[in-house]
Amino acid sequence: MHRIMIVGAGKGGTAILQLLAHSSDWQTVAVIDKNDNAKGIKEAKKSGIATANDWRDFKNASIDMAIDVTGNPKVYDELVEELPHNTTVIPGSVIEIIIKLLQEKDYYIQKIQAFSRRQQIIFNSIDEGMMSVNQKGEIIFYNQSAMRLTNTPIEKAVGKHYKDVMNALELEQVIETGQAETNQELILPSGKKVVLSKIPMVDEKSEQIGVLAIFKDISEVVALAEEITDLKEVKKMLEAIIQSSDDAISVVDEKGRGIVVNPAYTRITGLSPEEIIGKPATTDISEGESMHLKVLETKKPIRGVNLRLGPSKREVIVNVAPILVEDELKGSVGVIHDVTEMRNLSKELSQAKTIIRTLESKYVFDDIIGDSEEMKLAIEQAKLAAKTPVTVFLRGESGTGKELFAHAIHSESNRHYEKFIRVNCAAIAENLLESELFGYEEGAFTGAKKGGKRGLFEEANGGSIFLDEIGELSLSTQAKLLRVLQEHEIVRVGATKPIPIDVRIIAATNVNMEKALHDHTFREDLYYRLNRMPIYIPPLRNRLEDIPQLVDRLLQKLNREYGRNVTKVTRGVIQKLRNYQWPGNVRELENVIGRAMIFMPAAETELQENYVQISAQKTSTVEGKVEEEIYNGTLDEAMDQYEKRIIETALKDNRYNKTQTAKALQISIRSLYYKLEKYELA
Repeated sequence: MHRIMIVGAGKGGTAILQLLAHSSDWQTVAVIDKNDNAKGIKEAKKSGIATANDWRDFKNASIDMAIDVTGNPKVYDELVEELPHNTTVIPGSVIEIIIKLLQEKDYYIQKIQAFSRRQQIIFNSIDEGMMSVNQKGEIIFYNQSAMRLTNTPIEKAVGKHYKDVMNALELEQVIETGQAETNQELILPSGKKVVLSKIPMVDEKSEQIGVLAIFKDISEVVALAEEITDLKEVKKMLEAIIQSSDDAISVVDEKGRGIVVNPAYTRITGLSPEEIIGKPATTDISEGESMHLKVLETKKPIRGVNLRLGPSKREVIVNVAPILVEDELKGSVGVIHDVTEMRNLSKELSQAKTIIRTLESKYVFDDIIGDSEEMKLAIEQAKLAAKTPVTVFLRGESGTGKELFAHAIHSESNRHYEKFIRVNCAAIAENLLESELFGYEEGAFTGAKKGGKRGLFEEANGGSIFLDEIGELSLSTQAKLLRVLQEHEIVRVGATKPIPIDVRIIAATNVNMEKALHDHTFREDLYYRLNRMPIYIPPLRNRLEDIPQLVDRLLQKLNREYGRNVTKVTRGVIQKLRNYQWPGNVRELENVIGRAMIFMPAAETELQENYVQISAQKTSTVEGKVEEEIYNGTLDEAMDQYEKRIIETALKDNRYNKTQTAKALQISIRSLYYKLEKYELA
């Protein structure tokens, strides 16, 4: 290690001292200056370096180099003359040049570092991922966007072979040939879709030194393009709807100038689009005032106003509504009806109601066939339930028409213009049912849609929801359903905030709910909430007198479906159908009639007995007798037990036909139902 003495502790000496402090080959052993307060003296003392006012104090200190930064030529001469010959003396002028060079070096180093930092900031700020590799395929640069797209930290990428990070890049071809490959689509392991460009890197000698890979995430761009395409399609569809509508439509902007009219408008008013578009809203008014201007002034819709439009003063009725986009008025739209066409509106309204029923609830009470006392009672109860918001519980065997009743109740209620949602609780997997009914929040579970999803209860808000096979619900889902009935609110899966709803619940089941309560597979509190309005739909075997009417209705339906023209059935067919017990109820009856129509010749119009394929099972009459027993308990208890046995025997004698049983016992059908429920015989 070289030993150095610095003579002069001013600015130059201090700079040399600081420079040598970072060297491992040079050791500053002394700093000399006549001024004890010189900056270099103070720094030397802090660093533990010897100091003096005269350099001669270190004349014999084995100094390898003496640096004169006093600026005094006399001092330099004395150093050369008096120091040993093996001690190198460097004059201040040389040191001054060295210091300037060092300062320039520091300046350029700082400038290069600043440029490098700016460059790094730029590379890390751009949205495109950037990765450069050398000729060996080793990563030498990796920006933050690349880290974001690949989910690989920079420190784990730099220095590794690119295949360890992004195997799908396939840079070998560019490394070998030096030919760029651009705009290639690639799906990264993270699932993001990118456009990749691979560009060879060359130095100043035009020699290839590696490859730069630039990849841009286009997942959002693709989604945006799809949205734009969808919007364009929606716009075209809306324009097509407006142009093809039989109703006359007129649209003005926020200043009351016409922007859209359709062909129906021209047909009714006699005014062409050129006469309206860009003109004031009053242009088409013959008698009256413009409803467009009133709506633009009040921002409220106006309906059913009589006006006369166009040169022919056509009498019309107009409905005008404001066009609001995020609460900002953008114009108004008017729908114009020709009074001369109003005669047809009654018929069209009836047709529209039919169409609406096919879209939501498809049936009304007129679609329910049945003149038996039991069926009349069920229909009467259902009509009563339809006029109230009470929860309805439909009980009956499979195939008896519970969904038909649910449709009719909704159609007859004041919610008939709102949605009617049907849910078969047994048809949806248990792990999906809760999220389907109540919806879920984003991230609630693996595979959950971005933004979450509305549940069926939210979809039915304001309307009715039909929960078929409700006896199949799990206990946890039953608890949530109970909350809906009690609090009129739901909580999405993965959420904590309740959502208020107004939904009329119509439930149905074909299982023995009382047994489910006993087996603890159905909540008792939920059962009593649902059972406020129970309606028992009788099985077909208990209303065999309804079969002729049911067959007539089924023939009409199946003729439309099969393209047939079967108009009647023989008496033998009716008798054969009445002799069967119909475990599958009306649904089974429809299958039997449909199968018979398929097998019969296409030209025949009467359904013959030989085409009806069922086993004629007629329940034989049971001559039941009430056994004599000695009953324990009070007289009332004994009478109840005896009455129960009488009713059981009567039911068997009358093949469980409740109407016939009531007649045989000479009591009303209502009394019979009461006693059946009392003695748990229903």
